[in-house]
Amino acid sequence: MFPRLSLPITLAVVMIVVLVALIVGWVLLTVFAILADPQSQPLYWTLLTVGTSFLVFLLVGVVMYLVLSIKAINLTRRQSNFIDAVTHELKSPIASLKLHLQTLSRRQLSTDQQAGFYESMLEDCERLDRLTNQVLDAGRVERTPHDAETERVELAELLAECVDTVCLGYRVPRECVVQRLVPCSLRARRVDLEMLFRNLIDNAVKYAGGEPDVVVELAVDEQSSAVVRISDNGRGIPAKLRRKIFGRFERLGMELTREKPGTGLGLYIVRSQVRQLHGRIRVTDRDPPPGTVFEVQLPDARPSGQGAGDGRMRPSSEEADVA
Repeated sequence: MFPRLSLPITLAVVMIVVLVALIVGWVLLTVFAILADPQSQPLYWTLLTVGTSFLVFLLVGVVMYLVLSIKAINLTRRQSNFIDAVTHELKSPIASLKLHLQTLSRRQLSTDQQAGFYESMLEDCERLDRLTNQVLDAGRVERTPHDAETERVELAELLAECVDTVCLGYRVPRECVVQRLVPCSLRARRVDLEMLFRNLIDNAVKYAGGEPDVVVELAVDEQSSAVVRISDNGRGIPAKLRRKIFGRFERLGMELTREKPGTGLGLYIVRSQVRQLHGRIRVTDRDPPPGTVFEVQLPDARPSGQGAGDGRMRPSSEEADVA
């Protein structure tokens, strides 16, 4: 069971009210004492200053206790959701692999049946591989790259590779992801860009409503920033939750009631990589809805290849900057 927020909030509110009442009472009592005995004003003013400062210090401490308690409880909830997600993500493919192996070892199957079993087992292995990679990515995402590790990366080629990888992983036609890419390059670690855009494209395909209808666009704006927009046809994200989704272990709703697998680390990795690359990320609704658009701006982009001069894109002023 998760600890309830109502207990620390109630306790903190009661303590805040008591402290405010003590501060007001102390001030009034000192003022009345000064009026009653003007000759002792220096002593009373000293007591007023010291006592009020002490009570204000206690009040600040209570407020900090409330804030830290709420953060600790929310972190515990997110970590519990993460454990539930990882446990489910590990248990399901392992159970499937075990069942397939037991069936293959105990029964004589036709060639077509064996081929189907091997394909299912390969999908389970890929699912485990994606989970392991995502957890490893989250562990190293905070490490700042050295200049020697960076290189000029052709962003259009990298996005196309990410699309191929995601479509292959989810067994969907590559045509489900429309690509409008203007060739350009920027300096970064290739692995960082792969983590960033693979997670965004993976989410776009995974949370699509029915048949995926994903659009990946790349252009260069007037400030020489690479602008990547990834739109999907999912349910959309409420405006009030668009900052929350980038937290570590954060997933919307309770873990055991979700339809889609995940760990709550993907968008945390995305936000961390965008910050390391000194970029910005925005989230808005798809037009026409339903769906969501993630826009990433990364600085110091250089157009390359033919037609690069036509690749200017101006970010929409209606989008909400979330990171």
